[in-house]
Amino acid sequence: MTALSFLSASTLSVPTRLDPIQLFLDADIVVKLVMAGLLLASVWCWTIIVSFSMRISSVKRRSGHFEEEFWDSESPEQLLVGKRKRDNPSARVASAGLNELRKSTSEKSSPLDREGIRQRVALAMEGQVAIEADRLADRLNFLATTGAVAPFVGLFGTVWGIMNSFFQIGSQQNSSLAIVAPGISEALFATAIGLFAAIPAVIAYNRFSHRVNGFEARLQRFADRVHAQISRELEAA
Repeated sequence: MTALSFLSASTLSVPTRLDPIQLFLDADIVVKLVMAGLLLASVWCWTIIVSFSMRISSVKRRSGHFEEEFWDSESPEQLLVGKRKRDNPSARVASAGLNELRKSTSEKSSPLDREGIRQRVALAMEGQVAIEADRLADRLNFLATTGAVAPFVGLFGTVWGIMNSFFQIGSQQNSSLAIVAPGISEALFATAIGLFAAIPAVIAYNRFSHRVNGFEARLQRFADRVHAQISRELEAA
């Protein structure tokens, strides 16, 4: 083989762009585990993002329809039975208040403690509003955890990969970039995957937390209106 043909073959064997799959396959076993864990976390985060977006839109739509029917109905109690009550946060909030009203007014006490009943009804609905908000935000903690932890997990993979590259320098007694560059590239790729998992998780968590807080405030306003209606009925009784 002539010198010219050898140089041509060497030039062809040098990669011209980054290959993420090859970086993963060539990485140390520890770095591979870090990358795989971060990729799984990223997939699960996107699953939560898509499912939560669909869920909160559906919940807000169903709650809005129920509240409209609740205020237009001459007998709101009829709306609080069956499957609709179980699947609707607004229905469960109204049901909590009306159930407490029913229990309090069924007690044989004379005269009727109207102020005590108002307080118990308000507490029952406020507690149900908090339960609904917690239930809706249940899986968002994983987004927060991933956003906070993923960069450090990726950094751990990077540190381990760089340590391995320095070990190769010592074992081969060669500090050439051709020896250490591949290992450093694989190590830095772990940090890139960590950021790839963390950035969408943080953005989604902040956005979804705002939407949950907004929905909780909406439920609280509905509960306040129900409480005001119950107070008027108690005063008229």
